[in-house]
Order: sequence, then C-alpha cells, then structure tokens
Amino acid sequence: MLLTAFAMTLAVYWPGLSGGFLFDDYPNIVDNKGVQPTDASLPSLVGAALSSPASDFKRPLASLSFAANYLATGLDPYWMKLTNLLLHLLNGWLVYLLSLALLRSDPSDRHPHAQLVAVLIAASWMLLPINLTAVLYVVQRMESMANLFVLLGLLGYVAGRRRMLALIPASSPAGRGGLRWGSFILCATSITLPTLLGLLAKETAVMLPLYALLIEWALFHFRNRQEVSTASEENEPKRSPYDPRTIGLFMLVLALPMLAGLAWLLPGVLNPETWAARDFTLGTRLLSEARIITDYVAWTLLPTPGALSFYHDDFQVSTGLLTPWSTLASIVFLAILIALMLWLRPRKPLVALGIALFLGCQLLTGTILPLELIYEHRNYFASFGLLLAIMPLLAVPRTFPLPLPRYVLLAGLMLCWIGLTALTAYVWGNPLRLAEDLAARAPMSPRAQYELGRTYIIYSHYDPASPFTRMAYTPLEKAAALPNASILPEQALIFMNSRMHLPIKDAWWDSMVTKLVARKPGVQDESSLGALTMCVRERKCDLPTQRMTQAFLGALSHPDPSARLLAMYGDYAWNVLDDHVLGERVTDAAVKANPDESAYQVTLIRMLAVQGRRTEAEKALERLDRLNIGGHLNNTLDQLRTQLSDLPTSVPSTSTH
Repeated sequence: MLLTAFAMTLAVYWPGLSGGFLFDDYPNIVDNKGVQPTDASLPSLVGAALSSPASDFKRPLASLSFAANYLATGLDPYWMKLTNLLLHLLNGWLVYLLSLALLRSDPSDRHPHAQLVAVLIAASWMLLPINLTAVLYVVQRMESMANLFVLLGLLGYVAGRRRMLALIPASSPAGRGGLRWGSFILCATSITLPTLLGLLAKETAVMLPLYALLIEWALFHFRNRQEVSTASEENEPKRSPYDPRTIGLFMLVLALPMLAGLAWLLPGVLNPETWAARDFTLGTRLLSEARIITDYVAWTLLPTPGALSFYHDDFQVSTGLLTPWSTLASIVFLAILIALMLWLRPRKPLVALGIALFLGCQLLTGTILPLELIYEHRNYFASFGLLLAIMPLLAVPRTFPLPLPRYVLLAGLMLCWIGLTALTAYVWGNPLRLAEDLAARAPMSPRAQYELGRTYIIYSHYDPASPFTRMAYTPLEKAAALPNASILPEQALIFMNSRMHLPIKDAWWDSMVTKLVARKPGVQDESSLGALTMCVRERKCDLPTQRMTQAFLGALSHPDPSARLLAMYGDYAWNVLDDHVLGERVTDAAVKANPDESAYQVTLIRMLAVQGRRTEAEKALERLDRLNIGGHLNNTLDQLRTQLSDLPTSVPSTSTH
C-alpha cells in the first residue's frame, strides 16, 4: 500500500514539474550566482554554502543542494522540482515509519491495524494540498530538507525510548545491569545531531527537541523501564518511576537553549524599531496569529482553492480582540483545543500528541519573531500532527461506533485532498497559468496581481505591439493601488515602459516615492530599487536621475537603513551619478552596517583602487581576507591583489566616511 501511495504522489505532482521559478526562488537561486558555481572545487562549494540571502545562518546544506542541481543540470527548474519531489517521497517514508512507531507506543491502545493507519497517515500527508509549496516551490527545499532531519531524529528518539522502557524484570541480569545506557545515548544523539544538521538547511529544525519532549509527555511520561516489578522482587529497593536521565536531557538540550535564545531575542523583539518595516506590531502580530493558526487547521483538513492562495499579503491584521471579531473566536478555539489536548492525554494519547505537535510547530513562526505572518509551507510538519490526531479515529474500526460514516468521511477527505493537489499541481506546471490562477484566488493580494503583470511582461518579450503588453497594465496598476503594497508594481511599470521606450507616468514615480517615505523599505522595495539601478547600469533603461535619487533618499530617510540598501545607493551614486565621493561614503556605510558581507567589502576595495588609494585598499583587503572561509574568496582576492599591485603606495586619506 505504501508503494501505491508513492506512485499516486508521483502521478499527482508530475504535471507541476514543468513549471518555472517563483517569488523567493529568484533572490535565492536564479539571481544568486553563489549557487551557480562553475566547478565542484572546494572554494566554489564553500562559496555556494555561504551564499544564501534568506538568513544570517546562510542555510548552507540547502544552498549546496541547489548548487549540486546547477552543476548537474544547469538552472533548469524541472530538475530542481524533481529533486524536491524525491525528497518529499523520502519524508513520506519517514512519516510512515514514525507513525508506525508512535502507534505501537500508545499506552492506551494496542492498535492492531497500526500498519494500515500509518500508511494512511503517510499517504495523506504526501498528498495534502497545504504541503504542495514544499515540493513545487523550489526554494522551500529548505523546509523539506530541515524536516528530513527532524523526522530522522524523532524516529531515533522513539526507538531509543521504546528500548529503555522494555519490561525486563529487575532481578534478571539485564535488569540489574540496569540502565541501558546505549538506548539513552541513542535518544540523546537523535535529538542533538539531527537538530544541528537540520539547522544547516533551515532554522525550523531547532524544534526537534520540543517535538521529542511532546512525544515523551504524551506517550512515555518520563518513565524508566524499572517501574514494573514482580512479586519476587519485593525485597528490591524502591526506585523512582521517573528517569532522571531523560529529564536532565531535556533540561540540557531544550530548556537551557530556549532560555538563552529568549535572552538573545527579547531585546530586539521588544524594540519598536524592529517592527518598523512591518505593517504590524508585536501585539497585533500575536492577535493575528491566533486567527492564522486557526485557519491553518481548516486549510489542512478542509482546504479550498481560495484559502490556499500562496500569496497572503491581503490578510487583514487584527488590531483588537473584536477587530475583526474572528480574533476572539480564534483565541477561544485555540484555548478549547489546548484544553481538549490536556483532557485527552490520559484517554487518547495519540490524539493529544497530534494536537500538541501541531501547536508546538507554530511556536517558532507564529509567535514573537518579526517574520511575515502567513506561509503555507510552515505546516509541512504541523500537518503531520493533525493527521496523527484524526486518522486513528477515522480508520480503526473499534475506536468509535458507526464505522461506515467514518469510512465515508475518511474517503471523502482523501479524495478532496488528492483532487485539489492534482488540480493545483497542474496549474503550477505553466507559469502563465499559475499567475492567472493565483491572481484569481487572491484578487486583493498585491503580490498576486504584481506577479500576473510581471508574467505578462515576460510573455510580451518587451514588444509594444504584443497583446501581453496591454494586459500587463491592469494587474500592475491594481497591485500598486492596493493597501500595503510594496513598490514592486511601480518598479515593473517603470521598468517595462522604459525598456519599450514608452512614456513613464509621473503618477508611478509619485506613488513609489510616497511609499518609500511612508514606511521603512522591506526586501521587495530594496529589490525594486536594485532592479532599476541595474537596468540603468546596463543601459537598458533611461530613467531620470532626479526621480531615482528622490526614491533612494526616501528609502534612506528612515533610521538604520539596511546594508543592502546602502550598497545599492552606493552603486547608483558611483556608476550612474558618477559621484565617487558619495558612492564610496555610502558603500563604506554598508560595510560598517554588515561587516560579514564580503560583496560590500569587495566593492569598497575596488572603489579605493580606482581612486589610487592603495594603503586604504590594502587595509580593507586584510579585513576581507578574514572572511575567506574555506578559500571561497581566493579568486576574488587574487584579482584584487593584482589590481592593487599596479598602484603606487598612497597616503591614507583623512576624510571621514
């Protein structure tokens, strides 16, 4: 049956493999030259591993996997999506093994049909519509790869605990030998080593020790194997039913790191400036997440195309318990869910565990961290928890009466999941079809409308006579006018018309500058300014310098501008305005804002070299050399040294930067 589930998953997803890249695929893969190495040498691979712009932790394992795809098949999304699908199938197999182990560990029920239920859980999980983006959205290999290690770690932990809890009489030689340290070491290793490896793919792997704790809480109760005694053991000394090693393990690998992490995070989280680039605060985020987590339950079990719209930037942030009213209703629902989990723990431990795993998974991305509010792929592991809670109730004959209605419900749910996933995968198989479908699913989403307009531009091939050119204006102008939209739509309109030598409306520039002045620019705003700068540098666009400078100054008017934004303005000032003093000063500020980013230091050194300031350039080169981990900057350093060797020794500048 499991092979049938694998075959069905392959068949459902296969039409989607022919699609293209989307959204965050571009900064992480398409536009990231680091994951496009020319060879498999150690410096190239180290450079690829450290190239991700998605996180300060760089997610090197995921980046290396993209580089491996590139070396094998080039920048072809088909093979990258196929790799994701194979990884998803591997995770499905691990979900089956973990489900089977948990079913057999249930202290309240022997689960005679454990294998069947485990297959149903794995099959449903592989085919859930909410998990589609972890497969066909290439960059979310980070999520699926991190969860590969999470599932492996949990399998090892459950296996170790089952061995530790074997009911061996204490009078036997094995019992007196006492404590099965090998099994405990397996438990400890399973929640530490996979966590560390998973963190190299994505930070969500840090939740592995918490998931293990929840399994311990629901099924194993922190017990040791010596809690059962026989009549012949009455003279044996009394021992605590709790295993101090297990309790100590979680104190060491979960409680202490969690306290340290909170101490590190809280000062930033409580700083209002941290939230300046967001359209929500810490308080409104927490209120909103109550609704979002409630929605995740519905989107997992009873999904609709409109709910699974990929882009969720049209979400209305909660500003109070009754604004909107669903905020309070969602908080009540979650409170009931938590109470139900606690009540079910001694009665139906697996149901309690499933609820606990779902809620526990939301603690990282659905609480205090200033992340974007909603992403479907955040439920890649959480959806397993919900299936673990409901599948044994629906699939096992003796769990509840009325087996026929339960089987009908189960069949209906699975058909719904398979049908929607198949339909969505088909849509993902063509970029134009996908853009039109997502815009229809989320008509008030600025990102969805922008992506539709951008896709029309691509299909127009920058031909003013193309029908796609006329079609692009409506979704882009609609996106620009929607609340909370970035400057991406304005950038696309300006970019398109300039490339086609068509008039550029003043209203587009005015809208862009107004947005940049009104709120601190986000990643999309910065990327938009970078795209316009690159278009001018490559002489593909003729944009008025006054307007571009006005846009940059508006973006930089907020406190603590990002190093990326400063570097872009430095690039524009140096290469377009031909103002070398300004370009160097702003680039130097970018280096100071993020001294660990080598690209900014390389640019600064080249600027100093062009001005003949060899001494300063050599000092900057020494700082850059400290970032040459694994030799990934060897070629760049050699080029810079050659460039500097031709310069006379300069007197250090006394100007301030």
